[in-house]
Amino acid sequence: MELAHVEDSRRVVSTGYPEIDKKIGGGIPEGSLSLIEGQSDAGKSVLVQQLVWGALQEGFRIIYYTTENTTRSLLRQMESLGMNVMDHFLLGKMDVYPVPSALTAEQSLTVFSKLLTHITRHQNYDIAVLDSLTSFVSHVPETDTLSFFTNCKTVCDQNKTLLITLHSSAFDEQMFIRIRSICDAHLRLRTEEVGEQLIKVLHVAKVRVAEKTTGNIVSFEVEPGIGMRIVPITKAKA
Repeated sequence: MELAHVEDSRRVVSTGYPEIDKKIGGGIPEGSLSLIEGQSDAGKSVLVQQLVWGALQEGFRIIYYTTENTTRSLLRQMESLGMNVMDHFLLGKMDVYPVPSALTAEQSLTVFSKLLTHITRHQNYDIAVLDSLTSFVSHVPETDTLSFFTNCKTVCDQNKTLLITLHSSAFDEQMFIRIRSICDAHLRLRTEEVGEQLIKVLHVAKVRVAEKTTGNIVSFEVEPGIGMRIVPITKAKA
């Protein structure tokens, strides 16, 4: 009974848009290790930023590690998509840590260790974003990557939520299967051509303890000033 009470009291990380949240099972439960996987330009960073924006509206505190932006460029990018988080940043509700991309195996292992230490010791947050790990995992043995994800899962046991993005070419399918099994949530993105239109497609593969049914496929566009916008396209599933 006590366990059920704890599960029921957990908050949910949402995008801030009910129509999108509905597609991802109502949102990602607090304390989840989430893998956001996809090809280049499929919308991984935008999806993460949308979740961060929605979480800030609900009072979550964020630490954001980025290999693809400076602090200023990240804040500007989010603002350009209609997600102005500057006030949250200035009030200390969102901390941004630019992380240089690793060039060697030794640098990658060092970053892995430092990231884990920082995430573990940093107490003033609810959600940690790692966007992205691709440049690091490509340089280290798979056993070290699996160990990192396992340690991240231990962090989530303290009711912390981790959102991790990875490029779909980072591993072969067998390795991805092992990583996905560790994670509580798995969202997969790709781009598709529909007629003359190039759209982004989100497949909600898994969200443990989701409020609603997962397995949905969402087609969307990214529009300036708006962010993610669902595209109502009827097409047969492959």
